[in-house]
Amino acid sequence: MQLYKKALALLFLTLLVTAPLSSTALAQKPVVFVSILPQKYFVEQIAGDTVQVEVMVKPGASPATYEPLPRQMTMLAKADMYLAIGVPFERTWLPRIKATNPDLAVIYIDKTLRKLPMTSNAIEVDTNPRGALLLNFRNSKAEHDAHASAHDQKKQVHNHEGMLDPHIWLSPRWVKAMAKPTRLALTKVAPHHATQYRINTRRFTKRLDALDKDIHAIFKAIPAEQRVFMTFHPSWGYYAMTYNLIQIPIEFEGKAPSPKDLEQITAIAKKRNLRTIFVQPQFSQASAKAIAGSINGSVVTADPLAENWEENLRDVSKKLAASFILCE
Repeated sequence: MQLYKKALALLFLTLLVTAPLSSTALAQKPVVFVSILPQKYFVEQIAGDTVQVEVMVKPGASPATYEPLPRQMTMLAKADMYLAIGVPFERTWLPRIKATNPDLAVIYIDKTLRKLPMTSNAIEVDTNPRGALLLNFRNSKAEHDAHASAHDQKKQVHNHEGMLDPHIWLSPRWVKAMAKPTRLALTKVAPHHATQYRINTRRFTKRLDALDKDIHAIFKAIPAEQRVFMTFHPSWGYYAMTYNLIQIPIEFEGKAPSPKDLEQITAIAKKRNLRTIFVQPQFSQASAKAIAGSINGSVVTADPLAENWEENLRDVSKKLAASFILCE
């Protein structure tokens, strides 16, 4: 009986000690902030559930104009890492965020990527589509071509007015180029998971290669001259580069088009026999709807910030392919 009581006491003591430790271990999961929802997807493919991922830009908001919520600033003050990807709001807010948490590790996973300038206005693209698309970017045949040195990156910024296109997450090839810096960053906050992260990254890059191959197959039967699409905001430049498409923006030099601009863009849509105008939830659809009405076409949503990134790219690819067939 005495032995039984001792066993019970030992069991009780074990439960008393281990239960708080389990809760503490769970609470001590590294907190990693990312700017946009697709990044959350990328981090989870590499880290699984070993980190707590928090997203700054919530659904429906724009990374160009986003302002963090007070609750997010409170969480950032205690976060372990911020993975920056080069979206506009980071330039304004990351210095402020860093000031509230000097120990926060800010990692720029886009630092070594060769970026495109933002797509020119619709009239320039229509006049010289390949020239506008290929400006400052000559090599796209393999995923390593996405890389550039920091010196090259500074030269690009110096040589072109305005910012470079930040939408690097919309091409599997650029995402593949970001996989390693993401893995290395995560390893810094959770070094005991380094092997797991390496294995997960290999699996993820294989899926990226498969996705890239599948999207190429979706467009394979469509002649190059028909691969033209019109969208309000020029988010799809890297995607268009990867899959030999031509993106014609409605947004004119970063602003909604004037009535005169809208008239010219509508004429381009008619000339190219376009029947679908692509929009994203983060921007006004008024101009797109006006053009669609003038060409007897339709407005279709293609969200560049969807969290279900892989499924979303397949879905957008199928929508684009269907729109190209309508142009025949």
